[in-house]
Amino acid sequence: MKKLTIIFLLIAACNLLVVAQAPQEKSATVFGAKLRYLEAGDPVNPKIILLHGLGGQAENWQFVMPALSAKYHVIALDQLGYGKSDRPFIKYRVGTYADFLDKFMSELKIEKATLIGNSLGGWIGGFFAAKYPARVEKLILVNAAGLTPKVIDYAKVYQLQSSTRDEVRANLKLIFANQTYAANDAVVDNFLLQRILANDGYAVDSITESIKRGEDGLDGRLGEIKKPTLIVWGKQDGLIPVEDGERFNKGIVGSQLVVLDNCGHVPMAEQPVEFVENAYLGDHAA
Repeated sequence: MKKLTIIFLLIAACNLLVVAQAPQEKSATVFGAKLRYLEAGDPVNPKIILLHGLGGQAENWQFVMPALSAKYHVIALDQLGYGKSDRPFIKYRVGTYADFLDKFMSELKIEKATLIGNSLGGWIGGFFAAKYPARVEKLILVNAAGLTPKVIDYAKVYQLQSSTRDEVRANLKLIFANQTYAANDAVVDNFLLQRILANDGYAVDSITESIKRGEDGLDGRLGEIKKPTLIVWGKQDGLIPVEDGERFNKGIVGSQLVVLDNCGHVPMAEQPVEFVENAYLGDHAA
């Protein structure tokens, strides 16, 4: 492994990160809370807002931000409770994140943007597109959560809050198509280290409880999403199966589904080049 520092971070379950020079770091105050974000690209270009998943942060998108920022003004947000954003002790739910995103856009004077969301971030993006349609230009759902599975294994859900090496290994097997990560002791230890340093356990647990209460689900709201929508899915996702991508595609009128082979839950990290090639908005959702 090269002498670059390699950090593995759990999102929506987890994500793979390589530390690199970041875009410009900024913050905004929303409902009294500081939200930190990364910004790249020319501000005169069309806006993209990137929404990470459970336990994630803005850097989860760093593999694709340079390519996207060549054409777009890109903003990657540390959502409330995660990354370097504030962690208020409130009841977290998808509806909370949608209202914060609306206010965040107002604070940045962004009238409308394309939303790209992974896992929980995709759920937030879909919910936002239904509740605040005037704010959304286009929507890209990446292995998105939000649809109720036939059977919910809450042991697997709680396992996402990894606190042992065994839990980390089990999650890596579910998240990545590349199974060598789970077999690498250094990778496992790095993941566990990052979970400890993230200090976002309250937000993760609060969202988990919201899921158990059945709040803000998208099952009955897909028909309300009227914006051009692209759905990108890693075929080997062990957390949210590709069948959910097909359900999104069936429920959102005019949407398109792209399935990436040899790819798991986080295509923007595991196959960033293919992700950008397939996610270019004008080619799919004009």
